[in-house]
Amino acid sequence: MKSCPQCDHVETDDALAFCRIDGARLVVVDESASDMRTAVLPRPGSTASTTVLENSERAQTGRWGRIQLFKARILTFVAGRLRQRIGKAVLAAIVALALTGLAHYLLSGKGRAGISSLAVLPFLNVNADQQLDYLSDGMTEMLISNLSQLPIPNVKARSSVFRYKGQDVAPGTVGRDLNVQAVLNGRIAVRGDLLTLSLELADARTENVIWSEQYTRKQSDLVALQSEIAHDVLTKLRMKLVGGEEQKLSKKYTTDPEAYQLYLKGRFYWNKRTLKDLEKALEYFNRAIELDPSYALAYAGRADTYAVLPFYRNGPVREAMPAAREAAMKALSLDPDLAEAHATLGHVFSHECDFAEAEREYKRAIELNPNYATAHQWYGILLFYLGRNEESLAEFQQALEIDPLSLVINLDYAESLFYARRYGDAIAQLKKTLELNTEYAGTYQRFTKYYQANQNYVDAAHSYATYRELMGDRSGAALIRDSLAKDGWPGCLRAMTAKDQLGNLSRYDAVVFLTALGEKEKALAELDKSYGVFGPLLRIEPLLDPLRDDPRFQEILRRAGLS
Repeated sequence: MKSCPQCDHVETDDALAFCRIDGARLVVVDESASDMRTAVLPRPGSTASTTVLENSERAQTGRWGRIQLFKARILTFVAGRLRQRIGKAVLAAIVALALTGLAHYLLSGKGRAGISSLAVLPFLNVNADQQLDYLSDGMTEMLISNLSQLPIPNVKARSSVFRYKGQDVAPGTVGRDLNVQAVLNGRIAVRGDLLTLSLELADARTENVIWSEQYTRKQSDLVALQSEIAHDVLTKLRMKLVGGEEQKLSKKYTTDPEAYQLYLKGRFYWNKRTLKDLEKALEYFNRAIELDPSYALAYAGRADTYAVLPFYRNGPVREAMPAAREAAMKALSLDPDLAEAHATLGHVFSHECDFAEAEREYKRAIELNPNYATAHQWYGILLFYLGRNEESLAEFQQALEIDPLSLVINLDYAESLFYARRYGDAIAQLKKTLELNTEYAGTYQRFTKYYQANQNYVDAAHSYATYRELMGDRSGAALIRDSLAKDGWPGCLRAMTAKDQLGNLSRYDAVVFLTALGEKEKALAELDKSYGVFGPLLRIEPLLDPLRDDPRFQEILRRAGLS
């Protein structure tokens, strides 16, 4: 409570410094004292007043605190100096003017902190020549990779930003979609041996251009250009590099321009993620290595390709791991701090069931590059293999913070919920993922097992029919729907696992459907031949629970190194 020493008016609003009636400075009433003595507030400019303001400044942290302190200083100064000379109307006008100045200060660049989140959109290929897409896409991806290893806390990953490829999208839209403060757009034009790259950095909140620049270089200078661009972007984002970060940004993995372009082509095809394109990517990585045997990134690309190829060949994963291991180890022998190679090595160890080494490699990858979404994703998979479900979910949430529009990370997040046996949550997550791509067959394959585990058998059958349809098997889809209509879910299972149809199923689906049908002997016989397809999932797959008590299942686990 405060009171006016001149008119004795009492104010209960402790935020007020001056009397509303005569403008005199209010004094604090000591309500605990028996004689209700008052403590006079210090005069503006006195030592005591300075102490109060300094204490206030220490107490108020962050932007809002600075705003409040600035307002307090304005009010104290204006009222203290002018209250004896001017009327209340003039005082109010001056205070209003001061607060308008505060707003201008905050809205201008002067009060803005450094930008901490960024989306680099796919560079536009001005030539409209698809043969040059590898260059525009590759330079975008290399810039994302460079920036993600530096002190920007949140650089959105490739799969999220590449959804905007070929679209004329406003920075504000990207900012809202990806929750970023700044957006970098680029345009690449090639004329003979010369490449011109035009960049524009925009504030996603105001859509104002922060910075723009144009670079014209020979294509043989592209290796140096990517580091120059990253330096310029960081400068405009008000980021300062320490010694190790400066060295990392300036590092040139190859001086051979042809090897560099072959690497870009390899990554271009690797990102398409079809069997044909992966095999083409491997060819380009190998050619880059032939030109420059010390090219660590090319070895990392080779390792990544070997690591994912078995999933597209529908074969045993473990058998493909030695080639991936060899390439990853070679990359790390050339650059021990290459986060991508550490993550791939973790992936290898995971599928070889050396979980302790896998975890060590994933943690090292994340330490080297916290913005590498794939490391968080693969580590999350390892954690649900190990039954550490809460940690797994946390890693996937971190991966999605970096790469929110990644189809594969969203799908694996749903998997982590499924293997935590949160079937309803897994189905809900999969429905959200479906919005990213309604034509991806793997989504419906997952719906099948999630609905099956949740005992939504009609939905499971319809999902599987859609999956087979998207895979080009219209007759199989019709068989599933017809058998469901006639004999329900059991009839559907019998039709799918009949002798003439069993060969059309993946080895995973054959085991799971035979198990669901209660054909335990057939399921175990099929699993005995194809347990390598399951890998570490054998330990945790809910749809195999009816087989777990059988000694033959335990023997299969032992042979797989999972007992």
